[in-house]
Amino acid sequence: MVEYQLRPITLADADIVEMAELLRTVFPDAEHFTPEVIRWQYRDAPDGHVVGMNAWAGAVLAAHYATVPIVARVNGREERGLLSLNTATHPAHQGRGLFTKLARATYALGAEQGYGFVVGVANANSTHGFTQKLGFQLVAPLKAMVGLGPLPEPAAAERTFERMWSPAARSWRLGHPAYRYSWRKHGSHITLYSQRKQYGAQYVLGLQPWTEAPAGASALTSSPLAHIWIGLDPGMRFGNRPYMDVPMRFRPSPLNLIFKDLTDQQRTLDASKTRFQAMDFDIL
Repeated sequence: MVEYQLRPITLADADIVEMAELLRTVFPDAEHFTPEVIRWQYRDAPDGHVVGMNAWAGAVLAAHYATVPIVARVNGREERGLLSLNTATHPAHQGRGLFTKLARATYALGAEQGYGFVVGVANANSTHGFTQKLGFQLVAPLKAMVGLGPLPEPAAAERTFERMWSPAARSWRLGHPAYRYSWRKHGSHITLYSQRKQYGAQYVLGLQPWTEAPAGASALTSSPLAHIWIGLDPGMRFGNRPYMDVPMRFRPSPLNLIFKDLTDQQRTLDASKTRFQAMDFDIL
């Protein structure tokens, strides 16, 4: 029987290389799991260093779970929370409940450090584990809107949860080592674009009410013809615009927004008042 030691993530260069190697072993098609990206996510973020746990079998890294600090406005007040990000268990150590143990230890560590919540996006395979084993709320499936022409400018709406982006945080986010971004001004908002396309449509990272050009992204002289927007936002009202929410059966991996309160208040999110876009969870 293998004995595992659970230890908080450390961020020496050798540790970062080892974590990146495990992530690439478990997800061989995910080219962005490089030491450079892991260093950027875990060590360089202005909102704080990674909070997470590793499981060791002797000198072997058997499993890994990481959350990264974020700032969000929750019920009108800015608060520090955690974004559930990377999880991986080496094939030789799967089926032993390591993810659940690492996650519970991570949330206890996060609560001790004063973080108020964990938010994340789970796919169809992992949602059950988060909600049934770890006590997460399934807030709602994210919308995946695809269509022609400009996206609607977000209208004023009550939002009881939304991620906040300081100038330092937005500059860091748009400085992703593996991805490149562009932007274009639309009315009072800036639309941020991923370099990724599907079926000729450009993925939208988000629409933000910023007044200055975002550092780290290049300006576009014209808008793409077709867009894909992923997220939740009560202010995004498509009306009669030629957009549709892609049916679940046509999505390669439906994405669900999940939430866990780390305080003693037993808070939940109202999906109709939650703003959460691709920029907020690092999918593109």
